[in-house]
Amino acid sequence: MCLYLERKNLIQFDLPSSLHLHTLCPHSFNRKAPVFCYVRWHLAALAFFGFFVVYTLRVALSVALVEMIDSNVTSKQNGSIAACAPHSNSSPPLNVRKGHVYNWTSDAQGWILGAFFYGYIVTQIPGGYLALRFGGKLLLGFGIMGTAVFTLLTPLSADLGYKHLIALRVLEGLGEGVTFPAMHAIWSKWAPPLERSRLISVSYAGAQFGTVVSLPLSGLICYYLAWPYVFYIFGVLGISWCILWFWLVSDTPEKHKTISDAERDYIISSLEGQLSSKNIVPWAAIWKSLPVWAIVVAHFCDNWTTYTLLTLLPTYMTEILQFDIKENGFLSALPYLGCLLFMIIAGLVADFMMEKLNFTTSVVRKIFTLIGMIGPAVFLVATGYIGCNGLLAVVFVTISTTLGGLSTSGFSINHVDIAPSYAGILLGITNTFATIPGMVGPVVAKSFTQDNTIAEWKNVFYIAAAIDVFGAVFFTVFGEGVLQGWAISR
Repeated sequence: MCLYLERKNLIQFDLPSSLHLHTLCPHSFNRKAPVFCYVRWHLAALAFFGFFVVYTLRVALSVALVEMIDSNVTSKQNGSIAACAPHSNSSPPLNVRKGHVYNWTSDAQGWILGAFFYGYIVTQIPGGYLALRFGGKLLLGFGIMGTAVFTLLTPLSADLGYKHLIALRVLEGLGEGVTFPAMHAIWSKWAPPLERSRLISVSYAGAQFGTVVSLPLSGLICYYLAWPYVFYIFGVLGISWCILWFWLVSDTPEKHKTISDAERDYIISSLEGQLSSKNIVPWAAIWKSLPVWAIVVAHFCDNWTTYTLLTLLPTYMTEILQFDIKENGFLSALPYLGCLLFMIIAGLVADFMMEKLNFTTSVVRKIFTLIGMIGPAVFLVATGYIGCNGLLAVVFVTISTTLGGLSTSGFSINHVDIAPSYAGILLGITNTFATIPGMVGPVVAKSFTQDNTIAEWKNVFYIAAAIDVFGAVFFTVFGEGVLQGWAISR
């Protein structure tokens, strides 16, 4: 019966609303065509480079700030800043700083690094709501466009004073705040359930790729050109990507001009019964939902570690492990290369477990969350015990961040599992809470590392690890993987 229906392509005919093809033939629900001809995979590739751009714009300051600060002033503030001996046997060549340098205090640096998230947190929920009402294409594109333009203005704002730079970073955060909710909203219309892990993991892996590229490249640009060129180069790159995005992307398969009939019908049929037709967002039900709060807690805890390392790892490499600016960028990027690979692998394995091994969505999400959060916590704590062994420190931080990539197939995409119609709004809610670590994490870490000693940094690692473990356990107990009743039409 199923074979006959598939051969006749019954999916293209109208069926009674109560009798859908995937109800008659479950195996037809999984029917696929050649992957690389698919528009949804083109969307994943373009989204990959979009989030590559997002993170180059976000991360570049972490490396450039090392070159923007007057090292003599920093040394006077912190006493002896060299916790470890330099790693080179010979005296390193003098790094002549190019571009203006500033005598900003350690506290001012902490506020500069955290300022981005004060804008980022504001547009999370509005971004999810606007993406639901008007689609995510324009919202995401203009969000990145605005961030790129503000990035080009970074050197000018720095010359005006650190308060101006803080204000500019807040504006950048406002632009980037809509990106993840908008992308989740797009994938809720484009990603078949048994391909969600792969498609979403590939697209968001671009964020790690952006970190991998921007950290070492920023170091090289600072060394051979000058730190202002970091912002000029990445700003132009961001604007160029936006032009491609506006030209090639549509909000839904129905609106895409070049998609094949087979792919469009497959995507629409796979999402049958999962998307709500209600125009009113069930806000009360969302806020009362324990599975939603499970994602909130996991997202918050995971981001505490992520943002602490993302903003302060270049400083740790330079001031504690004594790597120079060129080494700093490459070694700071190494952990995110591992994370990038594990994100993609995790997406493939997660879909395989559900499609071929019949694991439930809930079990798969919890397995990847546990490994992706507790694993990093263990190696982060271990990093605090290896002293000045720079090689081992890099290995442990790399393993910690690499394992963190597994959580992308855990709680990170759980929004689309439990409420695909409102996935953008849910991500806006969870990412609002998860942005708080980006705001306070660098400030807390800086307050714990006033003297830049290994003992002080050990406390920073302890805090991040404990928060990570708590989030993993909470999600495992209270998280779910099934479509919630409030998320569908009644």
